[in-house]
Amino acid sequence: MAEENNGAFIWSIANLLRGTYKQSDYGKIVLPFTILRRLDAVLEPTKDGVLAEFKKRKDGAIPVEKLLPAVSQQDFYNTSLYTIEKLSGDPANVKENLLNYVDGFSANVRDIFDRYDFAAQVTKLDENDLLYLVVQKFAGVDLHPDRVSNTEMGLIFEELIRRFAEASNETAGEHFTPREVVRLIVSLLFTEHPDDDPARSLSVPGAVRTVYDPTAGTGGMLSVADDYVHTHYPNASLTLVGQELNAESFAIAKADMVIKGQAIENIIWGDTLTHDGHLGKTFDYGISNPPFGVEWKKQQDFVQKEFAQRGFDGRFGPGLPRVSDGSLLFLLHLVKKMRPKSQGGGRVGIVLNGSPLFTGGAGSGESNIRKYVIENDLLDAVIALPTDLFYNTGIATYIWILDNDKPASRKGHVQLVDATDQWVKMRKGLGSKRRQISAAQIAHIVKLYGNNTDAGTDTDGASKIFANDEFGYTTITVERPLQAHLGAHPRAT
Repeated sequence: MAEENNGAFIWSIANLLRGTYKQSDYGKIVLPFTILRRLDAVLEPTKDGVLAEFKKRKDGAIPVEKLLPAVSQQDFYNTSLYTIEKLSGDPANVKENLLNYVDGFSANVRDIFDRYDFAAQVTKLDENDLLYLVVQKFAGVDLHPDRVSNTEMGLIFEELIRRFAEASNETAGEHFTPREVVRLIVSLLFTEHPDDDPARSLSVPGAVRTVYDPTAGTGGMLSVADDYVHTHYPNASLTLVGQELNAESFAIAKADMVIKGQAIENIIWGDTLTHDGHLGKTFDYGISNPPFGVEWKKQQDFVQKEFAQRGFDGRFGPGLPRVSDGSLLFLLHLVKKMRPKSQGGGRVGIVLNGSPLFTGGAGSGESNIRKYVIENDLLDAVIALPTDLFYNTGIATYIWILDNDKPASRKGHVQLVDATDQWVKMRKGLGSKRRQISAAQIAHIVKLYGNNTDAGTDTDGASKIFANDEFGYTTITVERPLQAHLGAHPRAT
């Protein structure tokens, strides 16, 4: 229970900020200080060795950034003479010493604090006579890896992220997906079918797989995926890979990778649509909650150029959606990132609103994209979710599961699962979020998907199987009980 005690203690430090900071801004202080304390503890055993090597090698021909990771036994290091403990012993100079300490980190970690605008926050704390108190409090938190494992530290950090995101519910939806929605999509993504290729299974001893999120936010989806595999497939491991545009969210995601012992360079900053930070790479799993209904006008020139010049060699060969909603661009990006079938295949889970499913007549970009996905037998299932699940929108949402190497039992078909009634009311709403999906309901939805059964008494009409051509050329309205209203439809014609 060390993570619970430490998590509660770290959270309590936020009380020092009351009055000086808005509650929604507590995370800008507590999260980077938590990162700093953990890194301080991780580097403690090799600190003296790094300082000695730095002193000896700093003026040498070989750059120290190539030498010091081997000494620190991490992907990062710190060359400052200070530690958190030493900082707490010199209250008169805490600001200058703290900034010197942060500046001593290797560039790959210093980048995290730069994106938090940490120096400005330190100045504000100092001006309000809070800096030394905060440093002193964090010096009393024991986050040494001998006492708090990477897994436990990850849980502490995720809980802090969740609390601060919910405290800032007016913007939480931009960077934070409700945790139960993430658990559902991860559970669906990692569901294994009885006739899957055994070599693809995560139960193979020593299995190593990659999971990629092109809209990583604070890294929540990657973290939950890692936790899921750790719990259900303890002999397997995941390599977490992602990209994020928002600087503060990127800093949190990158820090979470450091805390988990993952490779720092696997989280890239930048706009995925205009700068693919993992160009040429493919992954075993893709997962994403891209922005809903957000226009891609800023990226339009680049995307259209890639579409025109590279066609199917690029990411957007099947077509381009209307500029008012770019979510299908992220779908196409993830399709391109799927591990080829010849290398074991890839699966994708993505959260979308109704527009990608229903918008666009014959010959439109949306129709052509759907046609490509269905005719290439990539679409495995669509799960209709309850409304009012997300912080910044109450609209209907759907999880799409894609697979480029379906087992025989699922080839040539698309499964629709109606989970719109699988919700419980929250005691207190957060923004537009008034409902949540319980653990039992997640299990029920995953079972419906895994059973792959057509509507009947055993599914209560909540699951329906369509042949690809039937799904592509008919109007399908998700209802309760689930029914298919067949008629002329231009989506895939």
